[in-house]
Order: sequence, then structure tokens, then C-alpha cells
Amino acid sequence: MKQSIWQQVATYFYLRKRDPNEPRDMSLKFMHGMNRISLFMFLIAIIVMIVRLIRH
Repeated sequence: MKQSIWQQVATYFYLRKRDPNEPRDMSLKFMHGMNRISLFMFLIAIIVMIVRLIRH
């Protein structure tokens, strides 16, 4: 079954458990790790931009 984008984000941030039947190999594990890092950086950048807009 295809996951929605919000379900994937919840899985990346450990808000939802992974499907135990999902195949897990090293390349997939590294890909999810990089996606998690990029999402964290994106959210931090958005927060910084909002803070700068409010202070200006």
C-alpha cells in the first residue's frame, strides 16, 4: 500500500513505527537517514526565516 507524505514524515521523525514487513537493506537505511537530516535542516531553516521576519 502506498504511504502518504505525512505518514512518511512521521516515520522519518520516529512518530510512527515502521512496517515490520518492509525490506531493509543498507542503501535504503542510508537513504532514509539522509532524508531525515535534510528534513531537519529544512525545518530549522524555515524557523530561522520566520524568526528573522518577526524581528525585522
